[in-house]
Amino acid sequence: MSGADAGDAGPGAPPPGDATDHERAQGGHHAHAPTPLRVSRRPWLAAGIIALIAVALVGTVIVYSERRPFGFELDLMTALAAARTPAVTSGALALDLLGGGVLSNVVLPIVIVAGLLLWRRPWAALYFGIAALASAGVTRLVKVLVGRVRPEDILVQPDFGSFPSGHSSAAALIATALGLVFMRTWVWVVGIAWTVLMMLSRMYLGAHWLSDTIGGALVGAGVALIVWAPLAYRLYRENRLPHPPIWRSVDTSAKA
Repeated sequence: MSGADAGDAGPGAPPPGDATDHERAQGGHHAHAPTPLRVSRRPWLAAGIIALIAVALVGTVIVYSERRPFGFELDLMTALAAARTPAVTSGALALDLLGGGVLSNVVLPIVIVAGLLLWRRPWAALYFGIAALASAGVTRLVKVLVGRVRPEDILVQPDFGSFPSGHSSAAALIATALGLVFMRTWVWVVGIAWTVLMMLSRMYLGAHWLSDTIGGALVGAGVALIVWAPLAYRLYRENRLPHPPIWRSVDTSAKA
């Protein structure tokens, strides 16, 4: 994240260019931290808003077209159904279990929040919890409003509403939120790979059309960006602190 918004630093924050000196004055706890960066929120917030606007537009088109799939989606679904194999189907069913229901919407978010708290990231835990709830709520609302029918050749028993894909939105939410929390390339790479695999598995199983999975990914990523914006500076400052687990002291970690 680069670029400076002078008003983004928050009240009482040190000037961006003086961040390192300010932290040395606090006792040198951040000597190991990454190079100071300025937190620019506006482009990311705009991206999140644009993503949700895109979902609204696609949903409107779907409703206007009497909730039928687009022609290219029928061709793609036919091709995927013809390419099914036992091994790939087993993997897709495993993703169906991991990416939806109570496991994905309740258990996994609780585990992530608990892990962030245990490793001294309370602002990250708060951010992820709010983002996960908001993403699930937006996904459910759009499902009800659009009411799109799912494909007929389906291998699982999903809930009501095909647009957007709840599995895809949950995967994109986790990928985007954790990417913003940890600010590490490998987290983004793993998160994007997880989201793409989830989207492909939903179409492979016949649970969603292509536009459903894209809409779900946009919901998850968009909500994560919008919720991140007001907490961005606090999350960045928190990320620069030591993060030993709560059963270890910070001083011991800093000396290690």
